[in-house]
Amino acid sequence: MEASDPNTMSVFYLVDDKHVPLYRVMWVASTPHYCGEEDCQREGFYEVRLEQGEVVWATMPERDGLLAALEVWASGGEPPPTDEQNWN
Repeated sequence: MEASDPNTMSVFYLVDDKHVPLYRVMWVASTPHYCGEEDCQREGFYEVRLEQGEVVWATMPERDGLLAALEVWASGGEPPPTDEQNWN
């Protein structure tokens, strides 16, 4: 299978506009961010903590898809394709 085939196993999942390596994910928030700051631009997004203290912010569908991909990847199966992978 070619690398562009959406059925091939990938260690990446698209969160926001970033291809995140699944093996770098440390944890995923179960509740949306709320800090109460008037100028906060991340309210309602889910924090995805990566190695070395890096953070990406996911929508609910991205968070749910990432969790599903992590479950499948950890079990050695094929992760579900992201919307970005279904373009063809």
